[in-house]
Amino acid sequence: MTADTPHRTTASRATDRPGDASPFALGLLLRRAHWRAAAVMGEALRPLGVELRHFAVLIELVNHGPTVQRDLAAATGSDKAGIMRVVDDLERKGLAVRKAVPGDRRVRAVEITPQGLELFDAAHAAAGPLAERLVAELGSGGSEQLAALLTRLAHPADDEA
Repeated sequence: MTADTPHRTTASRATDRPGDASPFALGLLLRRAHWRAAAVMGEALRPLGVELRHFAVLIELVNHGPTVQRDLAAATGSDKAGIMRVVDDLERKGLAVRKAVPGDRRVRAVEITPQGLELFDAAHAAAGPLAERLVAELGSGGSEQLAALLTRLAHPADDEA
């Protein structure tokens, strides 16, 4: 090896292929699984006229009630401009409204509308068969096992309680 040649290691190159021992392998597999799941769920939402980014906000509104945009951005991994566009879209579609927050004239809370709740329920009905197709290769009990493992990975503090 000459001084001009960069040092090469024999360490595994990071891939998302089965059996990769790289320390990045799990993250890459999770990313690929997310892309696949997002595509399937996007397929369920498309006929309803919304995207996953819209549905993520509706989930937060159903779970937490009226929520300020700052908190919606944090909960959905969005930035300030992105969450404004999503809430604008939801308002235009009649799925959510902004309302004044008592005691703070500058802040608006976003609230799901009855039409938004209807769409939320319709999305779940439409996603059922597609979600089953997504996990079909996992076999009996595989979906529940995967959900339990991902829950432990995503919410490690909940295990300590």
